[in-house]
Amino acid sequence: MKNRKLIGALLGASALALAGCAGGTPSSDDGAGADGAELRVWLVGTDTPQEARDYLVDTFEAENEGAALVIEEQQWTGLVDLLTTAMSGSESPDVVEVGNTQAAAFTSAGAFSDLSDLYETLGGDDLLPGFVEAGSYDGAFYAAPYYSGSRVVFYNTGMYAEAGVEVPKTLDEYVANATALAEATGVSGVWYPGKDWYNALPFIWENGGEVAVLDGDEWDAQLSSPESIAGLEQVATLMASSQAPKDGDETEAWVPFREEQAATLSAPSWAYWSIVADEDQAETALSESLGSFALPGADGGAAQVFAGGSNIAIPAASQNQELARSAVEIMLSEEYQSILAGAGLVPALQSLGGEVAAATPELAAVVAEAAANAKLTPASPKWADVEAAQLLQDFFVQIASGGDIPSLAAELDADIEAILNG
Repeated sequence: MKNRKLIGALLGASALALAGCAGGTPSSDDGAGADGAELRVWLVGTDTPQEARDYLVDTFEAENEGAALVIEEQQWTGLVDLLTTAMSGSESPDVVEVGNTQAAAFTSAGAFSDLSDLYETLGGDDLLPGFVEAGSYDGAFYAAPYYSGSRVVFYNTGMYAEAGVEVPKTLDEYVANATALAEATGVSGVWYPGKDWYNALPFIWENGGEVAVLDGDEWDAQLSSPESIAGLEQVATLMASSQAPKDGDETEAWVPFREEQAATLSAPSWAYWSIVADEDQAETALSESLGSFALPGADGGAAQVFAGGSNIAIPAASQNQELARSAVEIMLSEEYQSILAGAGLVPALQSLGGEVAAATPELAAVVAEAAANAKLTPASPKWADVEAAQLLQDFFVQIASGGDIPSLAAELDADIEAILNG
């Protein structure tokens, strides 16, 4: 297969880089409040609101006299490789955000410091259980939950009225609406850039397919099954109604949507604030004609959607272990997590979940309905290597470009199995 050499190189590089971190043993202990110490915190993307960033910096520096905290923003694209390289040497960041589907790769490799003794301090049983599981390995707790969220569907009520389209009750209706909306409005029925594999997962699952399942000790990739193919064909129909770039990703997809280049957008619930207000916090035209609904399932009800979110951890190679623990405690505090909830993110502390509804009452019922059926990617420590190899992104770009779905899916299955069973 064309990706075999890429996969081998990726796994080999990851193993070598993480070997320097193996064991999860702190590199040093400078002690909180060390004069002149600078703590580097890696946050990914723009999901963490500025208010939370400011609170973290101000609180940390007030509690750790003489120390400074610097936030370095990274991007989701290429994050696994970037983290693998950065955490392998003496210049490692001190606190890192990692996707919940990526956490297992690092915890199983010993790349993170053991936080088991902080578990109760950080929230204990109040922490999101699925994210605790994602951040734990071999009985130890390495990566704390940070935030969660499920995708919901936003739509332009004016465009739906113009096209004579109603909110769909089934997945088939959702797909048919996309075509009707595109024809009636001249814009994208559903904004769907080619690399967006997250939004493809519900179509696979709702048609009875899977990405990969564990069969004994081996992973069996199933994207080429008849059920998965049926879902992928629906995705191809959505892509055909979209004017989004065939090689584009889902980053900031709310921008063309709020600029009325699309009638529909499936995005994390926290995108709400970016839709109703622009970068200068000015109200957008769409704020008065914005509706939302949970993606419908194949037979009605809510579809199974991807449960996104993040964990936070302390690299074992960090030179500032105690200061890093202080920062993590702040990030899991009720005050900090309440700021995240106010921005529409589902907080790591379950007891604060009601604050999301208070912040966005328009979305409360929709978010709850979507979250009830949320699902994760295959629970393999090597899944992060699948993401890092960009296999799914390449696959969907080829579908968006008119590629043959069954043959592409069979090739992708072989490549996924080579990684998960390697």
